[in-house]
Amino acid sequence: MKKLILIASLALFAVGCSSSDNGELIGVQNRKQFEDMQPYGMVEVPQGSFMMGSSDEDLYSSYTYQPRTVQLNSFWMDETEITNNEYRQFVYWVRDSIAYKLLGEINPQKYLIEVDQYGEELPEALINWRAKINWDLTNADEREALDPLFIPSEERFYNKKQIDTRKLNYEYYWIDYNTAAKKEHNTGIELAQELKGSAFAGRPNGIKNRKQLIKKEIINIYPDTLCWMHDYAYSYNDTYTRSYFSHPAYDNYPVVGITYKQAQAFSRWRTFIMNNFLESKDFSRMEDFRLPTEAEWEYAAKGGAPGAPYPWGGPYVRNGKGCFIANYKPMRGNYDNDGGVLPVVVAHYAPNDFGLYDMAGNVSEWCEDTFDESSYNFTHDLNQSARYQATDDDSPQMKRKVIRGGSWKDQKHFIQTSTRAYEYQDSGKSYLGFRCVQSYIGRVKGDNPKTSSNVYKN
Repeated sequence: MKKLILIASLALFAVGCSSSDNGELIGVQNRKQFEDMQPYGMVEVPQGSFMMGSSDEDLYSSYTYQPRTVQLNSFWMDETEITNNEYRQFVYWVRDSIAYKLLGEINPQKYLIEVDQYGEELPEALINWRAKINWDLTNADEREALDPLFIPSEERFYNKKQIDTRKLNYEYYWIDYNTAAKKEHNTGIELAQELKGSAFAGRPNGIKNRKQLIKKEIINIYPDTLCWMHDYAYSYNDTYTRSYFSHPAYDNYPVVGITYKQAQAFSRWRTFIMNNFLESKDFSRMEDFRLPTEAEWEYAAKGGAPGAPYPWGGPYVRNGKGCFIANYKPMRGNYDNDGGVLPVVVAHYAPNDFGLYDMAGNVSEWCEDTFDESSYNFTHDLNQSARYQATDDDSPQMKRKVIRGGSWKDQKHFIQTSTRAYEYQDSGKSYLGFRCVQSYIGRVKGDNPKTSSNVYKN
């Protein structure tokens, strides 16, 4: 009887294999992909090559942007800078995640998930986001549990509980692919040496455990709301200090006072929440959100117009009616001539040909690259990028990060598409924001040459 069951099982297995592929090479089928691949609020920047650097006279003789041809793959890019309201979603998420963990210490059944769907205990408890936090703090036990999240009573300006922004720390992990890609860390070399009986011979700096490539970061993510005052010490900017990030009137203004590392942390968090959603629906993960490389930013800013000094293509900063078409410092300092004294609401001016707003003026934008005056000479012309993850112990020169686009306080030279500038990665400025990009997965032009017509469906 057992033999008959075994033979029947083998027959069913053989029939199942032949019915799915008919003996042909068709690859792994039924892999799910999110149908709407365009991320919300982003536009596609198609692949292409362009002349990177200035096509005009180097007025300042800086020699930091020598013209060269660069090829880029296509990518998605935020159509506007990240706004106060969008960044506030990040701040509230971090605040709530800390609150859930504090409440989970006194009531894990309500605020935490400790077992999986099969009843197995999880190695680490997860947050139960379906549970609602009572911010009115009417429950005495919960009020006491959340005390560490608020400003201590002896430090309060008013007799009212306020969130202590110093506690809003975001913890995340990232993989150091640059270190992993080095030859001495290559798994093929590792395997060859293991076969010789000397796994790490001749590799004093070798990675002995892949977990060493996983880096942990803990970043305080609240913007520097005092940047308005320390950037312009002898200027009355108290109103912006008190209101720019917190007041709903500025919801759609670009977020400022964000350091390079905070912008990176936002990108990691944005990737995390998107992939959590996709995995819950059994879809494949998407590419990470990140800051644009310097080459990506300049290519996107030019809007497909080769040699364009400004995102709108032409050499002038006024339209046919004589109106300024970007928010910067026109003339001899007449800030309001262009319609805005300080930052203005995003997408106030017309987009470039790629559909991107404010690539000139309003606020400068962080790029992924480390600033080096000679980087155009040693970087590759295919997806050019010069990245270095500076630590707190590195010299100030290694902490310089590229910023692009110019801002409301800059004159027209600095809002040109090819002008390079930098800020230090640990400084947040009142004229500096950011936007994200995401690498485009798949082909951009034309269909896949192996279409579904030559794949067996049954």
